[in-house]
Amino acid sequence: MSAPADTSAGAPDPLAVAREALAGTRTWLVGGAVRDRLLDRVTKDLDLAVDGDVEAAARGLGRAARAAVFPLSEAFGAWRVVAREGAWQADLAPLTGATIEQDLAQRDFTVNAIAEPLAGGDPIDPTGGAADLAARRLRMVSPGAFSADPVRVMRLPRFASELGLEVEVGTLAAARLDAPRLREVAQERVFAELRRVVGAPDPLHGLELMGQLGATAAVLPELDALRGVEQSAYHHLDVHDHTLAVLAETVALEGDPAAVFGPERGERLRELLAQPFSDELSRGTALRFGALLHDIAKPQTRGVMESGRVTFFDHDAQGAELTREILTRLRTSEKLRAHVAALARHHLRLGFLVHERPLTRRDEHRYLRRTTPVEVDVTLLSVADRLATRGRKSDEAIAKHLDLARELIGPALAWESGERPLPLIRGDELADALEIPRGPRLGTLLAELEAAQYAGEVSTREQAVEHARAALAAAGDGE
Repeated sequence: MSAPADTSAGAPDPLAVAREALAGTRTWLVGGAVRDRLLDRVTKDLDLAVDGDVEAAARGLGRAARAAVFPLSEAFGAWRVVAREGAWQADLAPLTGATIEQDLAQRDFTVNAIAEPLAGGDPIDPTGGAADLAARRLRMVSPGAFSADPVRVMRLPRFASELGLEVEVGTLAAARLDAPRLREVAQERVFAELRRVVGAPDPLHGLELMGQLGATAAVLPELDALRGVEQSAYHHLDVHDHTLAVLAETVALEGDPAAVFGPERGERLRELLAQPFSDELSRGTALRFGALLHDIAKPQTRGVMESGRVTFFDHDAQGAELTREILTRLRTSEKLRAHVAALARHHLRLGFLVHERPLTRRDEHRYLRRTTPVEVDVTLLSVADRLATRGRKSDEAIAKHLDLARELIGPALAWESGERPLPLIRGDELADALEIPRGPRLGTLLAELEAAQYAGEVSTREQAVEHARAALAAAGDGE
């Protein structure tokens, strides 16, 4: 079997390295690595099943590749080898049965139950995985596949959305039976699959499958709770379907930001969204989570005024809190929790500014300061949110919103990259010049000076001191 190797320029083929390092060891390339080779997909991950001493095999491969080696699972005896700069990695595990055929019989889906002798030879495919791949079909290896590990229920929508596979009817029914058990397993394992669903080329297909399986109710019940929550006349969808529409617009914007922001800024945005973020997510996928959770508190904040107008007062602030709770439950990093919560907290700010145009430099500074460190990301989220809102007067509202977003995206990109003027005076120097103590009042004055400097109102140290002195006097603190 031949397929493109995932190597950097001049780097050796990891499969060739593994074959040489593990010569004489009964080892098979298994699972996703074989599947992706059959699909002519480039892969950075090798999965190897070893009939023998797994640790010795891993350390031998690590020495040959000059790579890092560490245990992956003490319970299952698995080890991981990671090449320098993450060029590739290999997971080595012992056979889970007496033979490779018995090992494959315990896997999740037939497309992942294909093996190839590392030394070379014909594929071993006892469950018909190659035929299922050719038919674009996702089928369980056995009726007990999901009861053996309920996390496989989440792997179903992940593989379906990542690989564009249609789920076999019996597999769908079997997964549905075990979906409620997703609440019982380690939530970091659940999130590891959820992030792949959300980051897939077609996340809406994966989320739709999660809903059909009952997995959403177990993993993200707050998302299920958005169904049927009606909105104002300015919306054409309930909160659930609006959320999915915002996600769709986010995916489109991630793929082609130039369509909204032009080629130069579009390229900068594309590069920024492709950056690694945390939790094995790109910054773009983190933005997708922001889209998924930005209105998550609308059910608990919904109200109806005497006039009949539907309101969701404070859903941004409460949404930030609920977002943090959800991601904490899913055991994500603090970095991701804070980032996505900030997206929920600030997703309305740009829309409010539409009614305050033309903006002053101080208005611009206030927006950037309040939305830091998500000033770029939340601007994009607001665009996706606005594009997905097509009720009363939507065309006019969208045009105004996009016009303002284009005005602010340049300053936001500059702010994010650190292109800000250096302070004209240090805090201790200002305190001494004004003969005031260090404390909250000094912090307020420094913030005022930053805004004044951004607006072009002061440009020298002397002007900064006099501006601060005037601010003190205006506040009644000049004595």
